Amino acid sequence: MLYSIANWKNRKGMKGMNSSQLLSRNARKYPKHEAVVSREKQITYKELDRLVNQFGNALRTQGVKKGEKVALFLPNVEEFVISYFAAQRIEAIVVPINVKLTARELEYILEHADVKVLIAHDLVFEAASKMKAPSLKIKTGGAVDGWFDFQDVLSQGEETTISCNLKEDDESTILYTSGTTGSPKGVLFSYRNILTVASMIAVEMEFKPESRILLMMPLSHSAPLHLFLMAGMLVGSTLVITPTFTPDLLIEMVERERTTHFFGAPVAYILTASNPKLQDADLSSMKWWVYGGAPLSAEEVKKVKIAFRSDNLVCVYGLTEAGPSGALLLAAEHDAKAGSIGRRAPLHTELRIVDESGKDVIPGEVGEIVLFGEGNMLGYYKNEEAIRETYFDGWLRTGDMAMEDEDGFYWIIGRKKDVILSGGVNIYPQEIEEQIVQFPNMKEVAVVGVPHPEWGETVKVVFAASERIDEEALKGYLKEHLASFKIPRIYEQVDALPRNASGKILKQPLREGGTVG
Repeated sequence: MLYSIANWKNRKGMKGMNSSQLLSRNARKYPKHEAVVSREKQITYKELDRLVNQFGNALRTQGVKKGEKVALFLPNVEEFVISYFAAQRIEAIVVPINVKLTARELEYILEHADVKVLIAHDLVFEAASKMKAPSLKIKTGGAVDGWFDFQDVLSQGEETTISCNLKEDDESTILYTSGTTGSPKGVLFSYRNILTVASMIAVEMEFKPESRILLMMPLSHSAPLHLFLMAGMLVGSTLVITPTFTPDLLIEMVERERTTHFFGAPVAYILTASNPKLQDADLSSMKWWVYGGAPLSAEEVKKVKIAFRSDNLVCVYGLTEAGPSGALLLAAEHDAKAGSIGRRAPLHTELRIVDESGKDVIPGEVGEIVLFGEGNMLGYYKNEEAIRETYFDGWLRTGDMAMEDEDGFYWIIGRKKDVILSGGVNIYPQEIEEQIVQFPNMKEVAVVGVPHPEWGETVKVVFAASERIDEEALKGYLKEHLASFKIPRIYEQVDALPRNASGKILKQPLREGGTVG
């Protein structure tokens, strides 16, 4: 294939790399290779590049300019992938938004991020339909009052190649945190941040052009988007997408598409492990089963490995602000150290455990995990105070309290903001929660600190169970496993614990009404 002198000069003069250029390169190298596969459609890299040019030109025609914000209120569908790369190709900034958010939560992000364009899917249009802003609104499934139809907009765009000249240090994406302790914060990333963590996963988990990456977790989250989608784009893998997750769908897509890599929350593995269809499923194509967001216990790991008939289970630890990146618990380490986050940081990342003054703690002592690397965010959008609180000497404070054991493995003890200070002693809720959840018929547990007139705080537990739990029996069980000062003084059984749109337990409401007089 011959290229014009103009195209060659443009490529020769590139400084660094951006996501748009990765796609263009793959379109030249692998034009017939599948880029995006769903249950309904297959798109090659050449076709995807054409669609991205077409939609990018259409957005330009609608007045979208460099640096303006394009919000994606879309599940994992082909329109997400097209819109993501098209917005970046015209040098706009992408704002992926969790489709489970309410109208009020969506409105806050649109206003805070100064969004110029909102692209929504018909499946989740109810919340989006209530939005008066922004000025340009596009949806799938047909036009309605005030909204353009996605396919109509796409068809109006020319296929002329767009040259994206953004550099690695230019702004790329804003992802919003789940906001468990207040308003969500906009985490701002450069292309360098994203490509750093994408290359990390590509190396650590052996991504190749022949790899087929199953993306079922929401692409509005950092791990599915920056690690797995972008790592696949980095090397030219095939991205297999589904708009939702169910155990049946996971089994179906692995078998049908012969996928090689999957990332899921622990609950995705636990639910699928109990699915009877898994027993006869052909999972032989899978090379990497990756989980993150929370550890799996030793018992859960055993159950998952037996059910999936695989030893290729890997845990990734990180947080959105770090790209995400942080630590790895490798497959061979699970038998001895399940529940830990591993003993090393991955490629491009450094990890330490420090005390309040920023000095390293010794093994066996509890401190805060801090991270260093080029995957760390540029900062919080329009929140300078939060940036100052999060960084020190270039290191990112995670808020995760952890301890290094005698073998060099790191164990998360709990969140710094959740630590209970009772009578001058630090109590870590996660340790108590992990014990209580093993009590018969227990479903989910949250431990919080509530005010106490003498001790400062005391321990309260709120839990949901499949039947009524006898408080005295639970106390007796805990006395056998925990020091007396860690045993909760207040017990509350509920039908279900409150969670945000990302599925994280909201602890602040649980603290209310629990004061000891």
